[in-house]
Amino acid sequence: MAAHIGRRLRKGAATTAVAAAAVAALSASQAPGVTGEDNGRQAATGATAPVPDGPADGNATGNSPYYTDLPPLKSPAPSPSSGSGTSVSRGDAEAGIPATVLDAYKKAEAELRSAKPGCNLPWQLLAAIGKVESGHARGGRVDADGTTVGRILGPQLDGNGFALIQDTDDGAYDGNRTYDQAVGPMQFIPSTWAWAGRDGNGDAAKDPNNVYDAALAAGHYLCRNDWDMSTAGGLRSAILSYNNSQDYLDLVLNWLEYYRKGSHTIPDGTGRIPERRSDDDSHRTTSPKPSDPPKTKPAPKPHKPGNGNGGSETPRPKPPTPPKPPTPPVPPTTPQTPTDLVDHLEDAGTGKLTAMAGDAFAERIGTRAETKVGKSVAKVRIRFTITGDTDTTFAGGETVATVATDAKGVALAPALQAGEKTGDFKVTAAVVGRSVKGVDYAATVTERAADALTRTGDTPLTCTPGGEFADQVQVKATYKGAVADKVAATATLVKSATDATENDKGPYFKSADGKPVRTLTGLRTDAKGVLTLPKLYADDTAGTFLLRITTTGGATLTVELKVAAAGADSTASATPSPSPSA
Repeated sequence: MAAHIGRRLRKGAATTAVAAAAVAALSASQAPGVTGEDNGRQAATGATAPVPDGPADGNATGNSPYYTDLPPLKSPAPSPSSGSGTSVSRGDAEAGIPATVLDAYKKAEAELRSAKPGCNLPWQLLAAIGKVESGHARGGRVDADGTTVGRILGPQLDGNGFALIQDTDDGAYDGNRTYDQAVGPMQFIPSTWAWAGRDGNGDAAKDPNNVYDAALAAGHYLCRNDWDMSTAGGLRSAILSYNNSQDYLDLVLNWLEYYRKGSHTIPDGTGRIPERRSDDDSHRTTSPKPSDPPKTKPAPKPHKPGNGNGGSETPRPKPPTPPKPPTPPVPPTTPQTPTDLVDHLEDAGTGKLTAMAGDAFAERIGTRAETKVGKSVAKVRIRFTITGDTDTTFAGGETVATVATDAKGVALAPALQAGEKTGDFKVTAAVVGRSVKGVDYAATVTERAADALTRTGDTPLTCTPGGEFADQVQVKATYKGAVADKVAATATLVKSATDATENDKGPYFKSADGKPVRTLTGLRTDAKGVLTLPKLYADDTAGTFLLRITTTGGATLTVELKVAAAGADSTASATPSPSPSA
């Protein structure tokens, strides 16, 4: 066991040294085709057949943007007892990684240690790439299985500022049947995921939106071609294969070095979402090379007067310096872009943002860019970001959308689409490339509702005492005339039209163990708005009974049930007849 721990300690130290040495080696050795000016990403062109490691060329994510925020200058100090670099230091919030996301990184490292031991992949490298690509799944917004709350999508790769990649998955992963988009917390394009995808959580599925699947796929992608992460060349080649960019390489190495010095777990959904992206108009950041010492020039030595032969002589007096002419005032700098003119954002008349689960929001968010004196500014890029515990997205599945303001200075966000999770969420509008006052919009997803219920048939519902009703009760729910699907409902056998108390006599449903039940909860209409109740039975009590069905939203329907002996006329009975037995 001691020898095993020793090997791990040596490998951890070696990887730290490699992270620092990798960038220094770039000046002497550059990967083929890599230039410092290349900030784009190229499409992976892997075959669709099941290939263990995939092709050697191409990139994982296509020409998609990535976050360019740098780690803090003060790295968290490693724990004295932490040989693997997994410090519990909590000095800086950036060192915190959401629990489920961190678990996915570490599980991927463990599996690669067994599947490809020669790769020597540290989980901190996956964390560095995950930070740069998605901010650790947007701060850890994942469910219990590790699947992101809403899809994380890059912009469509339509050749407009990005690579041109026509649709390769018929919209299966990205919801786009025209162009591909990078998908998930590790931002794979569908054509790469087709061969690089892995099942990291054992559910027999390969989902790029699941952090376990995506982290394991990224690990296998980096370890292909027999690259060794404990060497400068292997580490450099692997990172550049993910994104063929000098800035991207330096940025990932900075985060790798930062996480190697310490990290700790934070609750899911509480991580910081980076602010700067490579597609911003400003905030472009050139990543410093990790571990480069500061370069300073030595102070000039004072001049010693002399005669040129080492002897000293009295310095000649300098002629008086003529007075400098007055410096003319510098004219104010004129803003170069519309973005420079923006002082703040204002709501542009957005109404109440409410929708039922599964429905599109009728109201769209409008935001106006204004100068300090309230003048509208056109051609300004506004980024809309959804945050909260619901699974609401913009049309197309994104949680982030960027729209330019029109001639009136207004940016109209894409329509919001509610998911199945109810509750409140927030949409934040911010100027791309400027830190100015933004606007927050509160929104709510309510439960599905119905405002009307009708029976699907008109056959009288009758039964003899002690028997069972031949027909099951079936109703259809609607909301404003449209089908109301997946609406919650309750069915109760009530005492009378004016007394909604549960009746203790007359017709009843049966529980799983055959006992009488006179109230059913947790019912829900199907995709066509239809609700079919279980079979009804009758005890020995004769009379006319009432079944009341109610739904979320206030729809109510009362159905008559008649229990009478064969051939008996019970039409005059308005209430259940008394009976000595229940």
